[in-house]
Formats: sequence, structure tokens, C-alpha cells
Amino acid sequence: MKSRSKWFTATAGVVALLTASGLVQAKTGTPAPLPDRVRHELVMLPYYNVFDDLSYRVDNGTVTLFGQVTDPVLKSDAEKSVKSLEGVTEVNNQIEVLPLSPLDNAIRWRTYRAIFGFAPLQRYGMGVLPSIHILVKNGHVTLAGVVSSQADRNLAFIRANGVPGVFSVTNDLRTER
Repeated sequence: MKSRSKWFTATAGVVALLTASGLVQAKTGTPAPLPDRVRHELVMLPYYNVFDDLSYRVDNGTVTLFGQVTDPVLKSDAEKSVKSLEGVTEVNNQIEVLPLSPLDNAIRWRTYRAIFGFAPLQRYGMGVLPSIHILVKNGHVTLAGVVSSQADRNLAFIRANGVPGVFSVTNDLRTER
């Protein structure tokens, strides 16, 4: 009985510490702000990957979706998932579906290996959804997302520029600072 009491006391202490530090929040019944819920729905889409880029704007219950995707299903899934959120009155879906092209697909994978296979940039390829997105349209590459420094932004641009078959590279990477 004493061990169970000690375990309960220790567990209660850890939960109190985490709650006080903000790592665990008590459920207050108030939903998260609409932009946060929209973001959550988009990043949870099952086919969203490193070769897609989604963004949005929320204005008085109207959600406008932007970006480019490789799979047409992702465009409709994004709209459906956001439309079902409480507080959304209208969805304006401006997501562009990139053309299906074996050449573009080969460039996507070569660019992926050039960036994420390079030791100083490997950390950006970790996790379920890497922070650098590679968009390819008719041989033209756009890098989107967030990196931690201007040097990493420049390295990613240089690596993508050296990929065979790439006509141009647009560097839309943002830095955290």
C-alpha cells in the first residue's frame, strides 16, 4: 500500500509541475483559435509531404487556402477538413495542383537527396514533415519553408541549383530570426 501511495504522490507532483510549466494544459472548454485549428487540420492531412506546400488566411470565418500540391486528392481533402471546422463559414480553395510529370518527379527526388543528403542540412529533413518543402513545376524548383539561418538558406539554394535538369530555383525559404 505504501508503494502505491508513493507512486500516486510522485505522479501527482509530476503532473502539477508539467501543468505549472505550461507543458500540459487543463481543458477549459474553450476551443483553440480558428487559425490554430486550420493549421492543425492541414498538417494532419495524410498525403501532405515534403513536395507540397500549404498555407492559409482566415478572415471573419472565411478561410482561403493557398499553395501547391502534387496530388489532386490533397487539394480536395484540405478543403473538406477545413470546411468541417466550427466557425468556418466559407472556404476559398486556391491550391494549385502541380502537373503530373515524370521529369518533375525525378527532379523532386534528386533535389530531395541533394538537400537532405548534405550533412549540414540533414536536420531539416527529419520528422514527419520536413521544414524545407521542394516544389517542382515544369523543371523549375521553388524552396519553401523555414530554416534557422541565412547560411542554411543559401546552402539549400546552392544544393538545389546544382541538381541536373533544373531550369531555375526560387528560394522562398524564411529564416527563424
